[in-house]
Amino acid sequence: MIIDTTEVQTINSFSTSGFFKEVYGLIWIIPILTLILEITIGVLVIVWLEREISAAIQQRIGPEYAGPLGILQAIADGTKLLLKEDLLPSRGDIRLFSVGPSIAVISVLLSYLVIPFGYRLVLADLGIGVFLWIAISSIAPIGLLMSGYGSNNKYSFSGGLRAAAQSISYEIPLTLCVLSISLRLEIGRNDQVVLPYDSDLDSSTVDIVEAQSKYGFWGWNLWRQPIGFLVFLISSLAECERLPFDLPEAEEELVAGYQTEYSGIKYALFYLASYLNLLVSSLFVTVLYLGGWNFSIPYIPIPELFRINQMAGIFGMTIDIFITLAKAYLFLFISITTRWTLPRMRIDQLLNLGWKFLLPISLGNLLLTTSSQLVSL
Repeated sequence: MIIDTTEVQTINSFSTSGFFKEVYGLIWIIPILTLILEITIGVLVIVWLEREISAAIQQRIGPEYAGPLGILQAIADGTKLLLKEDLLPSRGDIRLFSVGPSIAVISVLLSYLVIPFGYRLVLADLGIGVFLWIAISSIAPIGLLMSGYGSNNKYSFSGGLRAAAQSISYEIPLTLCVLSISLRLEIGRNDQVVLPYDSDLDSSTVDIVEAQSKYGFWGWNLWRQPIGFLVFLISSLAECERLPFDLPEAEEELVAGYQTEYSGIKYALFYLASYLNLLVSSLFVTVLYLGGWNFSIPYIPIPELFRINQMAGIFGMTIDIFITLAKAYLFLFISITTRWTLPRMRIDQLLNLGWKFLLPISLGNLLLTTSSQLVSL
């Protein structure tokens, strides 16, 4: 029996390349699983914080029995919902009823792909990162509308219609605020004065954070775009359907809105999607207006003061993640406090605020940003 050595080498090289492809595929899953674990922990912390802050505002005790300080209460509630019976409406559209919650959760989860928690801590550093988030988040109201229609319930259908109308009304001002930041970066890149980097694309989340780090604390877009920050803040609360903008699920009017007929794990998916969306909005406020993972005072760089730049590896990444989450949870505190401070708006007031006030203000902010950048050229 004669064995051709060239054939043996070809087989070995093919098997080796296939092995490396499998290993690379497994390695690529690790960051995704890590991100999912961090998101899950973040949602649990948000639920616990909301209950504790709400209890403090209302001068009551809050959760205290499930674990120390009630930190396991969210896990207990999630386990209870998973074990409950999943009921289906007898005359509803079962396919739309079942797919709706999944679309709401998946569309929010995909938004985390472009969120940077550090300089290299981002799954996909895309040039259209911010606009990709806006495009993906616009899919969620479709899932809510499908859920309302598939429930064969007037309250649910009204809640789905409200969710779609509210999302359209406040997504346009939010997009115009993001466009103002991107336009500022584009003009600055062409002038080669404002931006400290050279890139052909100007909507990358990493590039936006790097552009704010040039002047330290005073380089944040919070000071450069104060009008856009306020409009973005209000639009983000409306997109998250938080009080005073929770018209799609107003219990005094619609029982529970599009969630009326849901129970068990499907109801838990809606509950999860609302908090995931709140965390996404908080992180994008941090990235767009609060400098992301950068935190430095002019002429006193914090990283150099504490020698963080010399601390490579896990510790440096931990500092970046801590700074990003600290800024994000500051926005969360504002949204939680707002829930127990302002009363719910009527649907006509909500739409008037979006179309008659926020839209003209965001357009004026875009025009003002363009004019100021062109004058400075």
